[in-house]
Amino acid sequence: MKNVTIKDVAEKLNVSISSVSRAFNNTHDIKKETRERILKTATEMGYYPNPIAQKLVRNKTYNIGVVVPEFINEYYSEVIRGVQDVLVETGYQVLIMESDNKVERELKNVKTLMQNMMDGLVICPSVKSGNLDYYLNEINTGYPIVFLNRIEQNFPAKKVLFNNAKWSFFATEHLIYQGYKRIYHLSGSNDLGITKDRTHGFIRAMEKHNFSKNNYKVIETGILSEEAMAIVQRLIDQNDLPDAFMCVNDLVALSTISVLKQNQIEVPKDIGVIGFTETKIANLVSPKLSSVKQPTFEMGKAAAEMLMKLINNEAISSDTIMLNGILNIRESSVKQKRPLHQ
Repeated sequence: MKNVTIKDVAEKLNVSISSVSRAFNNTHDIKKETRERILKTATEMGYYPNPIAQKLVRNKTYNIGVVVPEFINEYYSEVIRGVQDVLVETGYQVLIMESDNKVERELKNVKTLMQNMMDGLVICPSVKSGNLDYYLNEINTGYPIVFLNRIEQNFPAKKVLFNNAKWSFFATEHLIYQGYKRIYHLSGSNDLGITKDRTHGFIRAMEKHNFSKNNYKVIETGILSEEAMAIVQRLIDQNDLPDAFMCVNDLVALSTISVLKQNQIEVPKDIGVIGFTETKIANLVSPKLSSVKQPTFEMGKAAAEMLMKLINNEAISSDTIMLNGILNIRESSVKQKRPLHQ
């Protein structure tokens, strides 16, 4: 059976091919009656426009690429939900790729998406993103990119960030108000902007409350459980334990509690622990984990909305959207019952 083409429809109605095209694109320069007649005849003949061709004519594919470091982390699943909540409503499809926290794979994913004519990208950089020069070059050519999380605030691009320094300060100050006198910060990788920000908040709290440098430490643990567990065990073996740990994320905090339990050290009776980037399991473990909750869904929405403005050449008032969170205090950090300070 012969495929019906736009030319066949035009010949059947004795109209131009451009008239048929305008009818399907619903442009203003075609009469309503003419459009309805063309669409009716096209349907009867079994002709349907090629959606890919239509998109190319409009110079848009209505596809958006999203690159995240990992799928298993619920932080990014919530971010993706937020992105889709905005884009699907505007007729866009969302294509998602994972970098597995590898710089090379992240760049390969980005190039693949760009080669497949994405209208724009939302990028959540990997732990050690060495691709920023490449991204900046693409941005300077006019390609729409919005970054989310794990990028320096002063990077000259559109981005959605969480105020890590502020909420790290609040989390640390909570430990201080609970009466802990010796506090260690288990930080993330030094290559991460969020590590610097959370460390800055931690140190600012120490300095505000006049802690001696002998009574606090910043220990780089990375963001994975294996590294954190090895470091906490080493601290136990060296008899170098604090009164409390302020952890870079919940995974490190939960790993810390696990090692302490294995060594018959009780939380919070012997040592307090607080996490960051609250996971769903924080409220299910024993003791329940204190943590800073980030508005991940809202961050995804904000990134998508900013990207839409870039694509549509709409004004954007600031390069950076900075969001705040909630400090959820639970059993793991509560040494004494007194009014909570935030």
